[in-house]
Amino acid sequence: MNMNPSNAPANGSPAGSTMCGSSARTPNGGILKPGGLPLLRLPVVTSQETSLAANCRRVYAHAHDYHINSISNNSDGETFISADDLRINLWNLEISNQSFNIVDVKPTNMEDLTEVITSAEFHPSHCNTLAYSSSKGSIRLVDLRQSALCDTHSKLFEQHEAPGSRSFFTEIIASISDIKFSMDGRHILSRDYMTLKLWDVNMDSGPVATFQVHEYLRPKLCDLYENDSIFDKFECCQSGDGLRVATGSYSNIFRVFNCGAGGSEVTTLEATRNPTRRQIQNPARPARSLGSLTRVVRRGPENTGIDANGNSYDLSTKLLHLAWHPSENLIACAAANSLYMYYA
Repeated sequence: MNMNPSNAPANGSPAGSTMCGSSARTPNGGILKPGGLPLLRLPVVTSQETSLAANCRRVYAHAHDYHINSISNNSDGETFISADDLRINLWNLEISNQSFNIVDVKPTNMEDLTEVITSAEFHPSHCNTLAYSSSKGSIRLVDLRQSALCDTHSKLFEQHEAPGSRSFFTEIIASISDIKFSMDGRHILSRDYMTLKLWDVNMDSGPVATFQVHEYLRPKLCDLYENDSIFDKFECCQSGDGLRVATGSYSNIFRVFNCGAGGSEVTTLEATRNPTRRQIQNPARPARSLGSLTRVVRRGPENTGIDANGNSYDLSTKLLHLAWHPSENLIACAAANSLYMYYA
């Protein structure tokens, strides 16, 4: 009598398996040892780190005699501008050996030079319009359709100093270090050493809002001049919805302001791995807007101090560069050799 089940092999091995020496192989490739469980062949995960490298596609050379301080792409997607202290050149992205000089402030005699170009940017949607700032605290709006050499401006934005307020430092602290158009192109944000200013492109009588950034350093201008900190160039940025503006400061902090009535500060954060909110209040004293070109480099030993509100500051650590995401509520800040990302 056959005692084996009808569906089992006569040699006693499991159904659907084959014998291989002293072990059996299952249909799915596993090895079944006598009296044991199959040893499964699992996939092996290997990690391959992606290495990103920037390749130089073109070099746009031999068009500037001084250090380039600004580069801005045009909304037409075909051209961009580069600016140095005295000239702004217009380039075509596909032509690297030729540019057109569209702004030139170099005088015939360099001894007559009174101001330099500090920043330049194209309008976000009007390809014929650009703005550039100067060391005298002014912003000029230029229309490229007027002439090949835009030696005249269509609009001039500047804030005149109050009578009797001029001092040795007024021209230095009025120098604009950065300008940015708002996303809709209606406003221009400018940064000088002491303040942030918001300008309406349709109103050149004065800024629509002024935000105090370094007012607590006003009593220290002599020390800042001695250690060269007064010449630091801080950038500025504006949120995509145009409701907030931000800029950097010393001690690796950056400050965010509301653009609404009163210009109340939203928050002050330190760019570090463990960010902390700081409560910094500035006096309501109005900032002076003046203009400068002269720069004498001196070095002093004092880099730290305490402001009028008891907040410490360190002049050796500074947050000069930052950018706001065009659509997200995200700020990128560069402090020393690190890049930090914050949700504003």
